[in-house]
Amino acid sequence: MSTSAKGKVWPAEWSWTKDLITGIPMRQLTNHLSHSFHLYFTNNGWYDNGSKLLFGSDRSNATNLFSLDLIRGDITQLTDYSGSTAAIQQCYLSPDGLKAYYTKEKQMISIHLDTLEEQVIYEAPAGFGLGNLSCTADGAWICACIKEDLSDRIQTSLGAGYIGFEETARAKPHCKIVLIPADGGASKVIHEEKVWIGHVNASPTQPHLLSFCHEGPWDLVDHRIWCMNIETGEVWKIRTSEDNVFVGHEYWHADGLRIGYHGYTESLHNQDGKFIGSVRYDNTECEEYAFPFQNMHIHSNDSELIVGDGQQTSAYHGDQFQDTICLWKKTDEGLEGPRILCRHRGSFQSQKIHVHPRFSPDGTQVLFTSDLSGYGNLYLVDVPAFEGLPKQVLSKE
Repeated sequence: MSTSAKGKVWPAEWSWTKDLITGIPMRQLTNHLSHSFHLYFTNNGWYDNGSKLLFGSDRSNATNLFSLDLIRGDITQLTDYSGSTAAIQQCYLSPDGLKAYYTKEKQMISIHLDTLEEQVIYEAPAGFGLGNLSCTADGAWICACIKEDLSDRIQTSLGAGYIGFEETARAKPHCKIVLIPADGGASKVIHEEKVWIGHVNASPTQPHLLSFCHEGPWDLVDHRIWCMNIETGEVWKIRTSEDNVFVGHEYWHADGLRIGYHGYTESLHNQDGKFIGSVRYDNTECEEYAFPFQNMHIHSNDSELIVGDGQQTSAYHGDQFQDTICLWKKTDEGLEGPRILCRHRGSFQSQKIHVHPRFSPDGTQVLFTSDLSGYGNLYLVDVPAFEGLPKQVLSKE
């Protein structure tokens, strides 16, 4: 008779090393012969007053949710699924930190982080699959997108190489944004379109606001970033732009009022025309800063300090270390940086091991995933004084 692994405690795996470029101490939080990864960069994983961290891991040949004690280092297994059907990377914490929500195939599930009790709170209707989810700031509702199932027409593997990504966008699947009571109950559709909808992110402070995107290659979609008033149903574009300017990888600042993003002009391959920006949900107080650096993702708690992950590693990096975690700092003159925090050496080979750096809620640490050892692992770095970090320059000398 099999025994559930829920509640199993794994001993601390963490270790310390120093970054070879900056000399800054780096703490490797996990070390297992399988991929481990933090939650998607828009989703906070810290809870219990910042003493614990949610993450996913493929240990025991299955993808499950785990909790890491940031004081002692031990790891507790929270779910016990076989295979890789649970979308753990998209897991989302409730505002009070008592529950987490995730999807498994067509089901949306809540788990109490103390008792580990699980509850199915929603199931996608026939002909639809579940996308990402988030929780409103008051904890009352789970916001999610359901997407028309096109698997009979389009072969996809979005988590491993974006196979079928452009084809799905061009097919314009029927999508609906759904509100589900956080404790279960009758759901309601609040928005629907014949276009691929993704990245449904609730504001962390305003219960009536959420953002979403028209998914697909940024230069292919009609407009990327949208905002919605849940109470009125009003929908509007965020950061309306010229025909040749493209933005994305949007996320909410901690104040729940501003939306951060990065973008490019004309072509992603152009050296110039790249920028970092943020704007209030009502499209006022837009701030944008040019930067001559190719970046995969950025994150920030506000407009003052921004972290980005550069590009994938290469055995022959040439004249520039591109596989670095970099910081930008807002000054009276604009945006200063990038300054190198550390080298991540991540491959970005699959979605689970995208580097996806994000700040801790208090802004003192940066968390990221890297497969520099061959397997994805979590790394945590304290943020030092910006002025003491080396500049990202065109030559490594």
